[in-house]
Amino acid sequence: MEDDFDFSAAGDMNGEMMNDLPDYDAPVAYKVGEEREIGKQGLKKKILKEGEGWETPENGDEVEVHYTGTLLDGTQFDSSRDRGTPFKFTLGQGQVIKGWDQGIKTMKKGENALFTIPAELAYGESGSPPTIPPNATLQFDVQLLSWLSVKDICKDGGIFKKILVKGEKWENPKNADEVIVNYEAKLEDGTLVAKSDGVEFTVQDGHFCPALSKAVKTMKKGEKVVLTVKPQYGFGENGKQASGNEVGVPPNATLLITLELVSWKTVSNVTSDKKVVKKILKEGEGYERPNEGAVVQVKLVGKLQDGTVFFRKGYDETELFEFKTDEEQVIDGLDRAVLTMKKGEVATLTIAPEYAFGSAESKQELAVVPPNSTVNYEIELVSFVKDKESWDMTTPEKIEVAGKKKEEGNTYFKAGKYLKAAKRYEKAVKYIEYDTNFSEEEKKQTKALKVSCNLNDAACKLKLKDYKQAQKLCTKVLELESTNVKALYRRAQAYMNLADLDLAELDIKKALEIDPENRDVKLEYKVLKQKMKEYNKKDAKFYGNIFAKLSALDSKKEGPKVMEQMPIDSKA
Repeated sequence: MEDDFDFSAAGDMNGEMMNDLPDYDAPVAYKVGEEREIGKQGLKKKILKEGEGWETPENGDEVEVHYTGTLLDGTQFDSSRDRGTPFKFTLGQGQVIKGWDQGIKTMKKGENALFTIPAELAYGESGSPPTIPPNATLQFDVQLLSWLSVKDICKDGGIFKKILVKGEKWENPKNADEVIVNYEAKLEDGTLVAKSDGVEFTVQDGHFCPALSKAVKTMKKGEKVVLTVKPQYGFGENGKQASGNEVGVPPNATLLITLELVSWKTVSNVTSDKKVVKKILKEGEGYERPNEGAVVQVKLVGKLQDGTVFFRKGYDETELFEFKTDEEQVIDGLDRAVLTMKKGEVATLTIAPEYAFGSAESKQELAVVPPNSTVNYEIELVSFVKDKESWDMTTPEKIEVAGKKKEEGNTYFKAGKYLKAAKRYEKAVKYIEYDTNFSEEEKKQTKALKVSCNLNDAACKLKLKDYKQAQKLCTKVLELESTNVKALYRRAQAYMNLADLDLAELDIKKALEIDPENRDVKLEYKVLKQKMKEYNKKDAKFYGNIFAKLSALDSKKEGPKVMEQMPIDSKA
């Protein structure tokens, strides 16, 4: 036969579109020569030759196959192999018979399979005269040569992406990242609209038209694609006027854009308030990063916003800059950022004053940093030695380190650095949290450490006005020591600030039962009673106003009759 066989005929005859197809089974592991059923409509598949990898094509992909079609008696009615030209079609769009659309979705690249397709998924009751009789079950020997992945990336038909060259790894750029791309944009008639190589832009800011930023977020490094861009993601109903050497874009024009993602610089927020920002210039090695307490060696250049260099170490054959993380040996923003880096990574950091030198002037090695300065660093993490993790420690080592962290926390607390103190107490508890393998004596030691660290941490949380967390920490202590007066006292303070006055009163009364002469608890009880009076007065006033309004409404409805108010118990 000289022409491709009309695979779409069955769809037309049955009056059904591919979108109406029933679900079919997900791909399963086949053995060569084994026949299995796909779905529940009688479609069968036998693998003749295994394919490569694990990927299979999806709806919308442009597939290329070789095939031979026969009747069950072996009569051949069509073959692309005989013509010497592979057959191409778009999968899942009703361009071929339903058995093909369902079966080829299960194939891997290079796979050769024999499909037995019942009439309902082929040419139905009518057949396809003169070669295919009515109600004919067909067999197709199909080899999947290749496919081009085509994705509706916005799920609204606005941008279709066809992959020409697959990218590397699995990461995609994010909104804050800076990408470098090559692109060429044409109208549907082939008119060149724009072309640019090596253009750099921030994903969220976009470039040329909205489609570029939408598309790059779905791409991998080195990936090359063709985009079919509808007007809503191009230049819309207004189009784009010609300017200089650039050709204009007519209103409501569809664009064809060839786009290559050359590379990108990852930009991330080191802190949740976005005041320490890191941009990766060169990716690091492996996956390990420094931990808190690690000794790091870096190349480092610090600059003011106007470019003035105030610090420089590790370049021009000078000695590397070394510091220990989480020890306040460098500014907080730098300390936090280096914990996110890999060995060999090069990055720029933008650090707001709160995480830099604050509101005071700071004399640095090469220049003075003015008050409230945002500073920039270029940093390369040359090497690091991680601090010993708890799981690598013996029990005595864990207890010793927990004790040291507690003392560090106490030092920070006395200095009014409550966040850092809390962090030390939390780390101390983590070292000794799981004590199932400890001896009885070691359990006594760790229990005392847990109690004191959680109590001190609760004191930090009260200072930081994190009352909910303070309450939880005190509860942990009371689970270990139900008569701990300090825990009851601090939990009562937390409850008072959370307006849970009844719970606060219960804790204070219990504390006084245990230690009737405790001066701090007595003073707190006075404060609590005063608060309860104030709340009762507010309640009385609130309900009094409600009753007054109800009385006024009643007077309007029933004339001069005055509603008798319910007496308010101010002590309630």
